[in-house]
Amino acid sequence: MQFEYSDKVKVMQARLLAFMDEHIYPNEARFFKEIDENRAKGNAWVPTKIVEELKPLAQKAGLWNLFLPKSNRAPQGLSNLEYAPMCEIMGRVPFAAEVFNCSAPDTGNMETFERYASEELKDQWLEPLLRGEIRSAFLMTEPEVASSDATNIQCEIRRDGDEFVINGRKWWSSGAGDPRCAVYIVMGKTDPEAGRHQQQSMIIVPSNTPGITVVRALSVFGYDDAPHGHMEVILKNVRVPATNILLGEGRGFEVAQGRLGPGRIHHCMRSIGIAERALELMCKRLNSRVAFGREVARQTVWQERIAESRCMIEQARLLTLKAAYMMDTVGNKIAKAEIAMIKIVAPNMACQIIDWAIQAHGAGGLCQDFPLAYAYAHQRTLRFADGPDEVHRNSLAKLELAKQLLIPGEVEMPITRGA
Repeated sequence: MQFEYSDKVKVMQARLLAFMDEHIYPNEARFFKEIDENRAKGNAWVPTKIVEELKPLAQKAGLWNLFLPKSNRAPQGLSNLEYAPMCEIMGRVPFAAEVFNCSAPDTGNMETFERYASEELKDQWLEPLLRGEIRSAFLMTEPEVASSDATNIQCEIRRDGDEFVINGRKWWSSGAGDPRCAVYIVMGKTDPEAGRHQQQSMIIVPSNTPGITVVRALSVFGYDDAPHGHMEVILKNVRVPATNILLGEGRGFEVAQGRLGPGRIHHCMRSIGIAERALELMCKRLNSRVAFGREVARQTVWQERIAESRCMIEQARLLTLKAAYMMDTVGNKIAKAEIAMIKIVAPNMACQIIDWAIQAHGAGGLCQDFPLAYAYAHQRTLRFADGPDEVHRNSLAKLELAKQLLIPGEVEMPITRGA
């Protein structure tokens, strides 16, 4: 792979950086202020005006739907390797990705619609998602089972004539709190008697279908992430047309494999972006504070942490770019070791650097005056989202062990999301 971005990417980077400087950073405080004001009025689950105001500007700047490669419906989509540095820039500010219609879980859901849905379903759901008119949620994790092993999922999807009937309880359904959320992609069990990886299916469910109850929002270290939210959802005798099944019954793991690979690249590059910002904030704070007679930046312990942070960021970025390159050239299956590695490395790296940055800011780092506490809470969740560290380490170890076998075994990428 080349270690320099293409001219196309450099132009896009410059355009995105300019947009961030002009529109995103100056409005960061306003974004959180709007949410606080909505909460004070009794309803935090209201889309922020600032994001909606910036979306047309992002479209006009040609910075829209950049995440979706090889799609006639989004011809501006970049390859994984091209999109990775753009995603890093967006990751520096929590709400930035949504401004460019590049935020999770919509990105993964749009990828799923594009790759696996019928043309009719694409017209119905993908098109308004690509236009940013609606939002979506992905319902996979369940409270009653260890969802780190997705074969445990118990949500029932039962065929009844020309319909499927869905019964189950989901949680950590990110995006389901947004009042604009119009559609869910639900993973459940269609055939408990089938093979271990042929029992599950994925199905499209409009969010206003009778029988759906959004029970509550789950907080992350006290943050409710409104208006996005991570919701607990009950589906009771929910009926949808049989044509809403993706690819066919028993192919849920196949869909999940295609959905989660690109999403892990996006998560990891956003982690690198916020780690870069945390390091910048750390250095600025250390240079501006005097303790025990000299600038804190001159203390050896902080110089060691700064140096270690730079090494960690560069290592994580190169590994993630390699994974993106391999996904583009040889596919998710061949790149499964690299994808597992970045999912282990990037969130842990970001958590450590943000933690040091918080320490450098003293008690201020814990409060809303700086973006660090919120950033830490989000990065800590990524050690669960799209598969906990332990599952990825287990898969990676099996791949390494298989190399030493006379007849190497087949090791699948983990299909997992949440607790």
